[in-house]
Amino acid sequence: MSDKSAIEWTDATWNPTTGCDRVSPGCANCYALELAARLKEMGQAAYQRDGDPRTSGPGFALTLHEDRLEVPLRWSRPRRIFVNSMSDLFHPEVPGLFVRRVWETMVKASHHSFQVLTKRPERMREWVNLNADVAPAPNVWLGTSVENARWRTRIDELRAIPAAVRFLSCEPLLGPLGDLNLEGIGWVIVGGESGLRARPVHADWIREIRDQCAVAGVPFLFKQWGGRTSKSGGRELDGRTYDAFPVPQSEVGSAAS
Repeated sequence: MSDKSAIEWTDATWNPTTGCDRVSPGCANCYALELAARLKEMGQAAYQRDGDPRTSGPGFALTLHEDRLEVPLRWSRPRRIFVNSMSDLFHPEVPGLFVRRVWETMVKASHHSFQVLTKRPERMREWVNLNADVAPAPNVWLGTSVENARWRTRIDELRAIPAAVRFLSCEPLLGPLGDLNLEGIGWVIVGGESGLRARPVHADWIREIRDQCAVAGVPFLFKQWGGRTSKSGGRELDGRTYDAFPVPQSEVGSAAS
């Protein structure tokens, strides 16, 4: 957690929860899981509970951090803040009341924009519907991960959730996504996998997404080629970088019918 971040599409990270469990192929080489194991060895207090070895790992059990709930209120300069870079706010073990407390902080910290990314958009949709008095909020962006065509169903779940910005994280991109319905989607991030076991990404998969975004008028950001490190392959695609960001609606967008 830091008020500065090297992640290309955000300015800061905030982790009111840590830990998670694998749910789909994009989780296989989870950077957060590997980092948690190192942080446990270093004695970091937040990473001392081990998760189920079948789906998680050392230091990566889902853990709530009440002492972090108000951290963004102490950051005066407006930032884009990635919520739970080391977890998933909509993990089934995060109580709905705790999610609400996170949301209340985001609403109070209206000078920031919060980027909430999940692999569990069905629970996100359910929670938002049950908490319409605080969600949606004009400074809260909601996103879901889509690593291959099998998981395009997550886009339909996301599209049904009212949000100022709905975004897709196609990272790590593990296969072609085919024809995308980008109605109601305000931003697309694409990136290859990094790390010692990085799976390759093919340029045509990325181009296909880029071109569909161009036709639909959706901002497109290419984060990385990946490889042994996130910087291994650079960020250029066909001789240029893509760093488009969304412009949030002045009013919260309604869910698509």
